[in-house]
Amino acid sequence: NGACFVFLVFGFRAIRGGDWELHRKCMLSAFGASSIFLASYLARYAISGTVRYSGEGALKALYLLILFSHMLLAALLVPMVLRTLFLGLKRRDESHRRIARWTWPIWAYVSVTGVIVFVMLYS
Repeated sequence: NGACFVFLVFGFRAIRGGDWELHRKCMLSAFGASSIFLASYLARYAISGTVRYSGEGALKALYLLILFSHMLLAALLVPMVLRTLFLGLKRRDESHRRIARWTWPIWAYVSVTGVIVFVMLYS
């Protein structure tokens, strides 16, 4: 998730700078990093099951807020990312830009909150 976020930021900066080729590489790398993370997360979950958060009180409430927003947006994000990548690769630029305005910030949020959930859960 952390690597995905880095690729997202560099991809955003590349397209803002007019470097379409670097943008494409960064966004495909972000997709690859997300895909590898998802596969490894599902494998870990299948092997060891759920890990419960051990904190209490306000920290547990914060953890649950972050976790549930992360989970909801991650589920919504999958078709958005696939559609955004499809439109970009087909060079349907106007449609790509229209959906990317929503996809990018959600994807960035999901990437960052994934790291936060991990840190809160295992520290």
